[in-house]
Amino acid sequence: MVPTVPLPRRPFDPGDPVDPVHQWYENELGWAAVPGSPVRLVTGLRFDVLEVPAEAGFAALRHLGPASPVALHGERMLLLVAAGSAEELPGLLDWLEWGALALDLTAIGAGGSIEAPQPPDPGVPVVPCFGAPMPPGPRAPLPTGQEARTGDRGQAGTEDRPQARPVDRPTAGPETQRGPRGAARWLRPPEPGCAVEPALPTLSALGGGAVGGGGGGAPDLVRLVQTMATQCHRVRLRRAYAQPLAFS
Repeated sequence: MVPTVPLPRRPFDPGDPVDPVHQWYENELGWAAVPGSPVRLVTGLRFDVLEVPAEAGFAALRHLGPASPVALHGERMLLLVAAGSAEELPGLLDWLEWGALALDLTAIGAGGSIEAPQPPDPGVPVVPCFGAPMPPGPRAPLPTGQEARTGDRGQAGTEDRPQARPVDRPTAGPETQRGPRGAARWLRPPEPGCAVEPALPTLSALGGGAVGGGGGGAPDLVRLVQTMATQCHRVRLRRAYAQPLAFS
């Protein structure tokens, strides 16, 4: 059974080299981390990771709403899901009738690891824990209709609309410019002092909770995988149609 409370903190040894990234994950979150450069987080203990192309991930997150932690690593999006989900993914894709397609949707579970994203800057706002109230204040609207499909805001009649942007897409702020280019970074960082595991998508919430909604309980892994698979398939088709035809 996966523990739902942080693991005991490792005693501090004055002789150990100080690595703030490693210390933040082990001491603030209780996650197992492998020291080195870069620091890596062990999967399969507290969480597994669903990995998809970033293009598909951004499109899917717009439909799923805020939930569990999400990171970017290059052109890949990493979504934290409940431990054990990696073993369920192949069967779940078959059950959802996606198993015959090459979707570029994978999971990392027991025995694996991911590069640890840089901890968030103290002054940068983060998405609250799943189920927690959103902070007061204006929120950036999401594009809708033709604007959402094409990203074109230059058509007639659009000058009076708010200049919308996807709220989850990284902007040129301090959070996204930390670390070397291509390094892993958080889009939705975990929050110290908040139990992360209950917010992770899991099969046990099947029929009982809605991803990004207030249905009580954790988000539904089935809905998450179905939405991500759909967006991965659309990216796959777009890339296939964009390739020039080969003539003999």
